[in-house]
Amino acid sequence: MERNFKFSTMIGQKYETHTDYFVDEFNTKNGGQRTATLLMYLSAVEEEGETVFPYAEVSISSVPWWNELSECAKQGLSLKPKTGNALLFWSTRPDATPDASSLHGSCPVIRGNKWSATKWLHLGEYNV
Repeated sequence: MERNFKFSTMIGQKYETHTDYFVDEFNTKNGGQRTATLLMYLSAVEEEGETVFPYAEVSISSVPWWNELSECAKQGLSLKPKTGNALLFWSTRPDATPDASSLHGSCPVIRGNKWSATKWLHLGEYNV
């Protein structure tokens, strides 16, 4: 089973944009593709640290928290970390092919600490 991870992001740190699906044969044959990610926020961040999906299509009027986001976060669909909230997103399409629009990263933390835990969901059992 793939391990769950807790991550801490300190002031000035961020996660570069990446996808959670696999592109290598070893992982896709061992448990299948990562189909979804559950990102759980264990802390709030005082300033910035948003999770950003730069390829997501966004309508400003459809995002009620738009004015609360940093300039970094306005590069796509974004969510501010708040203690107890979770974000579920799909890394693959319904036919299990990788979905490039799941590309995501985070804005740098300007003030505070960001703690999160991640659970990846696979097509099959993941053994390493």
